[in-house]
This record gives sequence, C-alpha cells and structure tokens, in this order.
Amino acid sequence: MINWSKFKDATINAAGKRILKVMGFSLSTADECLPFGDDGCPLPNMLAIYCKTSNIGEPIVIGYINKKQLASPGEKRIYSVNPDGSLSAYIWMKANSVIELNGNSDNVVRYQPLATGLNNQDALINTELVKIAAAITALGGSYVPGNITTDINSAKINEVKCTSASLPV
Repeated sequence: MINWSKFKDATINAAGKRILKVMGFSLSTADECLPFGDDGCPLPNMLAIYCKTSNIGEPIVIGYINKKQLASPGEKRIYSVNPDGSLSAYIWMKANSVIELNGNSDNVVRYQPLATGLNNQDALINTELVKIAAAITALGGSYVPGNITTDINSAKINEVKCTSASLPV
C-alpha cells in the first residue's frame, strides 16, 4: 500500500544509506529510493510517497511531490534549495540544447579555441610592432617593441568541462 507522508528528518547509517523519518498515521522510518546517481535530502514537511514492500518492516519512500516544476517536455532540471525552500542552485538542460548553470545572463566559453585565437592575435600584433620599430629606426628614431602576450588563465574554469562539438542524439 502506498501512503502520503510528511518527511521529518533523515540520518545516514554506517553503510552510507539514508534512513528517513516520516509522519503518516504515525512516525515511521523508511529507506529512501532514488534514481541511480541522485543524492538529495528533502526539507522537513515535504510531502513524501511512502509505501510498504513485500519485506515486512522494510518500507520505502519512493519520491516527493515537487512544487517547483518548471521543465518543459523533454527537459531535465536539477536544483537545490535553501532551508526556507527558496532556490539555491540549479542545472537546467533545456530542450533547445542549452544548459543553464544558475542562470542565463552570461556564457561559458570554450577556453582552448579562445586561448588559441588570442595567441594568434598576439603574434600578429607583435609582427606589426616589429615592422613599426623598423620604420621608426629607418627614419632615424629609436623604438624597441615589447612583446604582447594576453593571459586569460585566470578566466579558465577547470571545474566545468564541455565538448568542442555537438553531441549525437
């Protein structure tokens, strides 16, 4: 039988398994069942789906009612919340192949093509500076060009990776 319950508290046992305390008709404990790779602890009083299993004394919580649904058909949104339930962080994989990381007001860039392009531009500028120095010297002046280098290493985000090509469907 499946029952509605309210999540109250959670602990993680020695085996690394989250044990939930839920309130239905009485306070009970249950194992939590989530899709592989998902790890999230609900906030107190979230509405949980509690059910008994064929093993007596081994009930499980199979999910929670999501009151913050925004994803359109074909999309996936993963988010965390603050203790007051407000949005904290999210990853939203949109149906138009865009992935939002905590917003959509800026871009993540492909670092290697950007660094290569800037290095090529630096080389062109340095070549022109040598030509300018030669012209100034030919006119009797003196100019020693510096070497232009653009360093964008501080802009590199090593914790977020992407591919340089579109992924197959």
